Amino acid sequence: MTARAARDLLKELQDSEQQLDWTFLSPPIGFHPGERGQRTGQYRVGKDQPLMNGDQPGTISAADLAVAVVDELERPAHVRERFTIAY
Repeated sequence: MTARAARDLLKELQDSEQQLDWTFLSPPIGFHPGERGQRTGQYRVGKDQPLMNGDQPGTISAADLAVAVVDELERPAHVRERFTIAY
């Protein structure tokens, strides 16, 4: 999915008058599916603004992105919201 398509989908969800329960996880700017890194199980959570690491974009490993998805499924904290994660 391209960034534009993701943005358009998020807008549709936000504008929907249906009572859908949705959650939208935007990966950090520095996410690459093959990114090196061990699973730490630790990450920061943000809302609509990208998380930064000083003046650099935040990053996350694929393993920790998966942990964040499972954490949200098990303990929903962002129903009808977008959120992002990064180290």
